[in-house]
Amino acid sequence: MPYKIALYPGDGIGPEVVAEARKVLEAAGADCTFTLIEWNTTLYAKTGKCAPDDYLDQLKEFDAILLGALGNSANAPDHVAVQPLLGMRRGFDQYVNIRPAVLYEGVDCPLKNKKPFDIDMLVIRENTEGEYTPLGGRHYAGTPHEAAMQVNYFTRMGTERIIRYAFEAARKRTRKHLTSITKSNALIYSMVLWDDVMKDVAKDFPDVKWSSMLVDAAAMNFVRQPEIFDVVVCSNLFGDILTDLAAVIIGGMGFAASANINPAKNYPSMFEPIHGSAPDIAGKGIANPLAAIMSAAMMLEFLGDEKNAVRISQAVQSHLKESAVKTPDRGGSAQTSEVGDDIVARL
Repeated sequence: MPYKIALYPGDGIGPEVVAEARKVLEAAGADCTFTLIEWNTTLYAKTGKCAPDDYLDQLKEFDAILLGALGNSANAPDHVAVQPLLGMRRGFDQYVNIRPAVLYEGVDCPLKNKKPFDIDMLVIRENTEGEYTPLGGRHYAGTPHEAAMQVNYFTRMGTERIIRYAFEAARKRTRKHLTSITKSNALIYSMVLWDDVMKDVAKDFPDVKWSSMLVDAAAMNFVRQPEIFDVVVCSNLFGDILTDLAAVIIGGMGFAASANINPAKNYPSMFEPIHGSAPDIAGKGIANPLAAIMSAAMMLEFLGDEKNAVRISQAVQSHLKESAVKTPDRGGSAQTSEVGDDIVARL
């Protein structure tokens, strides 16, 4: 049976990069059928929403979702535009967010004296609770006493399962090291719970070395000493911020792939580049599609087609090493489609 893939291009450059990812998947011979999902911020003017009310019901029959990007403030408020994204993560219990950050050969690093693969980290981000929990409210709106409250909600179950997943990921890697990112010197309830769970779970993984680091120190060390990190585990907000920084130090947002997974496969998992919709360059054909293509490779690996996932990854690395075809963000003049064509040729 072919894998049923929902292609959800979204806004801005999303349709352009998803089209290249699909082109590469088809060229690799991946056994997939594709259904185009045409939901984006243009729906907001008609319905007040950016996806239909039953969008989760429509998506739940797929094996995976390949997302482009959501958001265009000219059409809809950003906090409305991203609701389908957050809804998929929570509704499909995609509690693991995986964001690799690898400095590949042929890519310019903004940090001095960094060689290919000096930076090779895997960031595991808790994806369904923490700081992004939709608990809180606005009170006394429009008055001098207006107040806003946003609740950070951490459960022992949610914290334990993401930390355990991160330990298991670290166990499979050569260095077998895990760094836990926290802020327990200031967030005395949520992050102290996180630290306590970290210590408990670590007992089950004596072969994995681990350490804890405050998030502000981690931000500094991502720039100062990124080579010290192997696997990193962090909360929803901390992971979101740190992985943007990680993307920049490996060459830019155009290289930043990600997976939002439900490990039990009870629901579809979702794969996306972590760059935004970049409406300023949408339609110009100059967006870097590599993050979307690498997200598609992560999708195949998760679904079980490891052979084609490796082939795509190798083609991308060959493309980067040769650096003959580069989009403007890499200092070149190639079109988005030309990058896809080059990777297809290498397959």
